Amino acid sequence: EIHIKEPIEKEVNPRLLPGELLLCEASTVYKYVQEDGSNRGTYGKLVCTNFKISFLDDDSASDDNEPQFKNKIVGENDITLQCVDQIYGVYDEKKKLLTGQLRKYPEKLIIYCKDLRVFNFCLRYTKEEEVKRIVSGIVHHSQTPKLLKRLFLFSYASAAPNNTDGRNQTVMFETLEDWRDELERTKGNVKYKAVTTNEGYRVSEKLPLYFVVPICISEESILKYEGRGIPIWCWSCHNGAALLKMSAFPKEQDDSTSQMQKAFLDGIYKTISKPPYELLKMDDLSSSLPSLQDIQTAYTKFKQLFLIDNSTDFWATDVKWFSLLESTNWLEIIRRVLKKAIEVAECLEIQHTNVLLIEESATDLCCVISSLVQVMMDSYSRTKSGFQSLIQKEWVIGGHSFLDRCNHLHKSEKEEAPVFLLLLNCVWQLVQQYPPAFEFTETYLTVLSDSLYVPIFSTFFFNSQHQRDTNKSGESLKTQSGPFRFLTVWDWSVQFDPKALAFLNNPLYAEKPKPDRSQRKTARFKHQRQLSLPLTQAKPSTKRGFFREETDHLIKNILGKRIGKFINSSDEPPNSLREFYDSWHSKPVDYHGLLLPRIDGPEIKVWAQRYLRWIPEAQLHGGGTIATAAKIWDLMEEVQSLQVKMDEEHSHAVSGDVHSVPMLRNSARLSSLFPFALLQRQSVKPALPTSTWKDLEDEDDLVKRDDEFVDLSGDML
Repeated sequence: EIHIKEPIEKEVNPRLLPGELLLCEASTVYKYVQEDGSNRGTYGKLVCTNFKISFLDDDSASDDNEPQFKNKIVGENDITLQCVDQIYGVYDEKKKLLTGQLRKYPEKLIIYCKDLRVFNFCLRYTKEEEVKRIVSGIVHHSQTPKLLKRLFLFSYASAAPNNTDGRNQTVMFETLEDWRDELERTKGNVKYKAVTTNEGYRVSEKLPLYFVVPICISEESILKYEGRGIPIWCWSCHNGAALLKMSAFPKEQDDSTSQMQKAFLDGIYKTISKPPYELLKMDDLSSSLPSLQDIQTAYTKFKQLFLIDNSTDFWATDVKWFSLLESTNWLEIIRRVLKKAIEVAECLEIQHTNVLLIEESATDLCCVISSLVQVMMDSYSRTKSGFQSLIQKEWVIGGHSFLDRCNHLHKSEKEEAPVFLLLLNCVWQLVQQYPPAFEFTETYLTVLSDSLYVPIFSTFFFNSQHQRDTNKSGESLKTQSGPFRFLTVWDWSVQFDPKALAFLNNPLYAEKPKPDRSQRKTARFKHQRQLSLPLTQAKPSTKRGFFREETDHLIKNILGKRIGKFINSSDEPPNSLREFYDSWHSKPVDYHGLLLPRIDGPEIKVWAQRYLRWIPEAQLHGGGTIATAAKIWDLMEEVQSLQVKMDEEHSHAVSGDVHSVPMLRNSARLSSLFPFALLQRQSVKPALPTSTWKDLEDEDDLVKRDDEFVDLSGDML
């Protein structure tokens, strides 16, 4: 029985972006707000455009309900077509996956989103014709294969006024000067050069227009095998050692071709393995890391744990949370990737060895490892503009196939893999372990992951720079003819106003002190980045391997063999790597030097803000990192107001680069998943009879108390 108030007959129209067209709509749709098994919710209109699916109700225009962290492009009840993961229809209480042409139309519609939101719509009270139109429209526009030019990206680019914020400091790596500047910044210009061999994409459509190779590599070598087998520079360490990547030759070749390619590679290796180049270590990532298929399988299992739309399912999952989490293998993949990045950092930092990452196309796991190593070793990559420039260099210009890996066109699920999400998960581990080292927050990483599915930015919607350039030309509504002017995701003012943008900046960031002018002359010969390893002497580490002996003892005797097996599931690192890891962790952290992630089993955590933000039961009321951040923001606001008063006293202008401080209304209502969730509903933990516990846990000491009820604890937190 559904208890509802009569819908108010009031016309609510969707707010359309430039180039956005209303395709179909249905009135008197009931959106459920699942709450402890009840069927409460609200009436409204469900619409589908060429950009999004949107639910419009009377409350959506109310200022009182407007969230403090509001996205100007995608509202609370909006789902971009690229963000739709799966759509289910409910027929006589049975769920069925909806794809293609439908013979029968459901009474309920459930939409699962890639950002892990779940929407439940009841269509019982909607006119039959409207149900047919809206259901078939949503399924067709969000699930069927489409052409690239049919993406909303092109409609928006042709209709939107070009008034982007010119203050974006991100280096886009679209010009030769950008690459030369990066070589100079990292002091790599002595041994490496930026080349123009691929102008007009005459070498390869997969390679960028400009890239960097060792000085001794000739243009003929680059042209010979379409760029395959050529070491491409990623980054140089302060000691001269460099990180390189290379796309491998296809494995299925006839003998004569293989021999020619082998001779070619031997010549390349001999060229770059002698002075002035350091020793070269090769690492084939396709054999030392999980395959893209393994990563996709693990993430598919992992995300199912969070696609929860009612309390009953949540508490049922909570009882066996750790075993379910372990069975997905997602956290183990993150740990293996971080461990590989530590191995590469050790080669560069301690062994002064060049590292050459090899992969079939050098655009997937190569991007993950090279980006992680730079975040760990280069403090510039831990600033917001530096991190964005890194993503541009390694991923966008580097040729990561965003279109295929995110399956934006629904062409082939075989190509789909959350490779970029894997990087963000790894970076989040570092952000939560060393907050003062990063200029950006976990909220920044969360909105960056959400932006993968917002097709008004070109950043994550092409497979290569060549594909982007060739699709730039087109008919523009404003200029009659001419190239499209695509937006970049790095202009955050398109999505957020200044108050919301303040949540992306870390108030605890330990900014690098600028040297005094008197010291600059003496310090000029030093490289701009500090030596990575902390120089402060400290007591030798008492750790043995990755664990203290006491921890080993605790795992074996208290936590049991199962968890011990999980923690030690991967091969132990070699001795030199173990010494490097232990030595670094025994010393104070230099937030502007090398950062090594802690990769012991329990240290690899679930990115709660991204994965749990839509589940009210998982919120800590008034707790979490936001409780600390709220106090810091209060202090910052007070300091800034005092600064303004002092400046007024001295008749000076307000001091220049002052970050906006978030104004937290109703701070008592904050939850640990803020700014994405206020307290939406109270969820009562079910008191399970011990007979149920017996089925779940088979714990003898609990079963003896027949008539006693056990309050289920929130393991998920």
